[in-house]
Amino acid sequence: MNCSQLIEYLTYHCLQGSIDREVTAVVNDSRKLVEGCLFLCIRGASFDGHTFAAEAARKGASVLVVEEPVEVPEDVTVIQVDSTRHAMALISAAWFGYPARELTTIAVTGTKGKTTTSYMIRSLLERAGHKVGVIGTIEVVIGDEHIPVNNTTPESYDIHRFFRQMADAGCDAVVMEASSQGFKLDRTAGIEFDYGLFTNLSPDHIGPNEHADFAEYLSCKAMLFDQTKQGFANIDDEHYEEITAHAGCPIRTFGLGQGADLKADSIELTRDTDFLGVDFDLSGMLSGRVTCGIPGTFNVHNALGAICVASAMGVDLDQINQVLRHFTVKGRVQIIPTGYEYTLIVDYAHNAVALESILHTLRAYHPNRLISLFGCGGNRSRLRRFEMGEVSGRLADLTVITSDNPRFEEPQAIIDDILTGIGKTDGEYISIIDRREAISYVMHHAQPGDIVVLAGKGHETYQEIKGKKYHMSEEEIVADVLAGKY
Repeated sequence: MNCSQLIEYLTYHCLQGSIDREVTAVVNDSRKLVEGCLFLCIRGASFDGHTFAAEAARKGASVLVVEEPVEVPEDVTVIQVDSTRHAMALISAAWFGYPARELTTIAVTGTKGKTTTSYMIRSLLERAGHKVGVIGTIEVVIGDEHIPVNNTTPESYDIHRFFRQMADAGCDAVVMEASSQGFKLDRTAGIEFDYGLFTNLSPDHIGPNEHADFAEYLSCKAMLFDQTKQGFANIDDEHYEEITAHAGCPIRTFGLGQGADLKADSIELTRDTDFLGVDFDLSGMLSGRVTCGIPGTFNVHNALGAICVASAMGVDLDQINQVLRHFTVKGRVQIIPTGYEYTLIVDYAHNAVALESILHTLRAYHPNRLISLFGCGGNRSRLRRFEMGEVSGRLADLTVITSDNPRFEEPQAIIDDILTGIGKTDGEYISIIDRREAISYVMHHAQPGDIVVLAGKGHETYQEIKGKKYHMSEEEIVADVLAGKY
């Protein structure tokens, strides 16, 4: 592709060379340089692509996109922009032929509920005949292909690569989780989403290499409504007004209170041994009774958001009920049947806010005992450990403290921090370092009517220890315990 086509929508200054030249590849990783490529000099938290400019030229890069002048041979085209991350997003879209224009694009942002809501939207749209791709925390889904991912919102080049693969595979829509980091780092720059959805906001991702403070975190989330044609927002969230204050698109609301464009009321919790659900009435944009097969009033908000998008795309109430009645998401309040008279749940809750939310939700189903099993990640904030220990000690009848991803820390040191938090409560607890043994313990000691939640790992199928990832699936561990292997 010609360089002039790739930079068509950029504001730039050509420092040297000609923009009228062919480009063989778009690259932002010096390890992937090829003859004739365009190399983007990206500034990262621990590296600066500008330091590789000369090497890129030696290895055949014909075009460099930079934020500051670099010294390279005169036959190399050098294009200066204000932000190479922003430029990468626009160049990537052009390189893959603007695939977002071929799809109905749906973005979901918020602190909690992004994954559940995204998969609800996908399931609802597919029930109505759409073919829907997914980009999210768990994976990228393109048809029958499931691709593991490292970031909730991938780099812009990968977003447009996935969009192109989806369009070529016959998808007519894509729903993606849009993270605050994704907005901050311009990963979604240049995309005008057809629909944007805000779930909720609470403090998270604040610290080194993430967000300086909550104000920055909020402002990044709010960026969604500057690049969306139609917005939907949770009017019950305490930060709703701030999130939507400067929206550049019309906003429709959902919630439980007066004033919501789509309102839920007459909420009823339903329970069986291997089923926890919630029923509610809809009014406003849509009217009728809905049965949802995932528990808790917080999932009513997730369902309302998904229904807003689905209804806007023509999904009717019968189709909505057919999907939501049997809906589940891997690792998100996922019930694993055991054949015994207790309820076993796997959930991704890995911080105090999420753990408190899931425990409050499960307590509302009046279990005989509520048992919480969790650990905390190594090389992360110790405050999170104190907070999670205190939350579980306060809300669970029994806490089983174990390992999560210890990374380069000693598991016992992490557990000791959790014990500091739980020590502030009068909650009953034990600690078992090995997560497999801990899961075996709670399963062997669960009583009829108990609800047991294995928190923190969710969809993850590994445990990270000393820089290496070891396979570990909680579903498989449960199956092994039931088979008598533990």
